Amino acid sequence: MRLCINIDHVATLRNAREEREPDPVAFALRAEHAGVDGIVVHLREDRRHIKDRDVRLLRETIKTKLDLEMSLNEEIVEIAREVRPELATIVPERRQELTTEGGLDVAGQGDVVARATERLHEKGVAVSLFVEPDERQIDASKACGADFVEIHTGAFANAPTDKARREEFDRAQRAVRRARELGLGVNAGHGLDYVNMKLFREIEGVEEVSLGHAMIARAVVVGVENAVREMFAVMRGER
Repeated sequence: MRLCINIDHVATLRNAREEREPDPVAFALRAEHAGVDGIVVHLREDRRHIKDRDVRLLRETIKTKLDLEMSLNEEIVEIAREVRPELATIVPERRQELTTEGGLDVAGQGDVVARATERLHEKGVAVSLFVEPDERQIDASKACGADFVEIHTGAFANAPTDKARREEFDRAQRAVRRARELGLGVNAGHGLDYVNMKLFREIEGVEEVSLGHAMIARAVVVGVENAVREMFAVMRGER
């Protein structure tokens, strides 16, 4: 299971005072040096954290994979076509939300998703769709031409009891199995941290996880290198 780090909240901290520091690009390079397999950024329509400048500099500097999270907004799709990240992950987006609140309704807007997927493929960009662990959405993702699905793990991460978390674990495992049967690559993310990863790491078939808030928060205390190494230790079952 590969590990990618979402660095949006580094940009949030920078933007809080409209300063230049901390620089998310510099943070990304240090995370790479510590061993992460990719860098994730969400270029939101309102540019509340990551800016166009960040995306373009990351494209020029990082040596691992760039995963650009994005909405179906025409302007953002055009930027993705120009920048050409290794992976574009299409997510739902609302201006009022603090963070992405759920999976993309691929089944309900298949034509729009399929067109965006086609346009990204024209530029050699692989496409992932951020979906709930629901077979209907996964089947629709395949029909839209996606290369990957990213399973939304919010319900698993926020489950109030051990029983509820185990039920969400089983739901996610079924979704992963279905995606693999259809030939889709499978990533996962949202709300995963140093505690719940101890269970989530047991799911079979997930190729890559993306973590953001938990690792950025840990990096504030122990530094990015230690935060990355500690998460790898959890994923390997050493903690």
